[in-house]
Amino acid sequence: MPDNESSAPSSADQPRSPFAGCLILILAVGMLAFLIGFSTLVLFRQYAEIERFTEEAPVPRAIPAIEDAESELVALAERIERFRQQLASDDEPVTLALNAREMNLAIAAYAPLAELRGTFEVLEIGPELMDVGISFPLNGKPRLTREGEDGWFTSDSRHLNAIMRVRPVLMQREIFLQIEEIHPHSGASVPEEFIGLMSPYRITERYLDDPVLGPAMAALTRVGLDDGRLVLAKNPGETPAGQISDTEVDSGARRFFLFFGIAATLFLIFAAAVIIIGLRTSKKRAMNT
Repeated sequence: MPDNESSAPSSADQPRSPFAGCLILILAVGMLAFLIGFSTLVLFRQYAEIERFTEEAPVPRAIPAIEDAESELVALAERIERFRQQLASDDEPVTLALNAREMNLAIAAYAPLAELRGTFEVLEIGPELMDVGISFPLNGKPRLTREGEDGWFTSDSRHLNAIMRVRPVLMQREIFLQIEEIHPHSGASVPEEFIGLMSPYRITERYLDDPVLGPAMAALTRVGLDDGRLVLAKNPGETPAGQISDTEVDSGARRFFLFFGIAATLFLIFAAAVIIIGLRTSKKRAMNT
C-alpha cells in the first residue's frame, strides 16, 4: 500500500495561479504608463506656460547704423585695443568703461558679436542693474513634422521679446549676466522658475576659446556698473570680485529636476509597495489553493 505522505502532492507540484504573474505585469505596465504620462504632462504644462509669455514672431532689437559713426568706431577701436594690450601688463591697474551706445556699436561692428545683432540691445545702465532688450528664440510645443521635413518631431517656434534687468558679474574666466527681472512686451508675468533656469545668462561663454577675447576675459578681476557705464577692470593682486559658484549657475535647472525626481521617487515607492502587497497576496492564495 502506498504511503499517504509520499502520495500527497507537494507544494512544488501544486498548480500555481497565473494571477500573480498577471498582477505584476499589470502593475509594471501601469507604472510605466504613469511615468510616461506624468513626464508628458509636466513638459506640456511647461510649454503652455512658455507660450503664455512668448510670441510667435520675433521683435528684432535695433541695430545702430555704423555708416555714420566712423569717428565713434575709430575712437572705440583704439580704446579697446589699448585696453587689450594693457591687460598683458602685471604692473598697473587698467579699466575700460563703455556706455550703452558704445556697447551697441560694438555689437553692430565687430564680427565676433554678430550673433547678438537683432537679439540683444543695451537700453539703459543704472547704478546696479542694466536694462537689456532681447528677442530670444525658444522651443514651443512639440509636434509631428510635415511631409518633407527632417525627423519625426519638431517644435513650434516661440520668441521671448522682453526687457531684462540684469547684473553683470565675473566668474573665473567668464562674464555672466544675473537676471533679476524679465518684462515681456505682452505684459505677462514670467515665473520665477523660468528666470532661475535662464539666470545666470552666459552671454560670453562662446568667447572662452576665442584667441583674442578669451585671454582678455581671463585677465579681468572686476566687472561692474558705474555712472551709466559698464566697467571692465584689472587690478594686479586683486581676487576677482562678484564671483558666482557653479552651484548657483545650475540652481534653476536643479530645482526643476529635484521636483521631478521627488515626484518620481514617491511614485516608485508607492508602486513598489503595491507590487509587494500584490505578491504577498498572490502567495497566500497560492498556498491556500
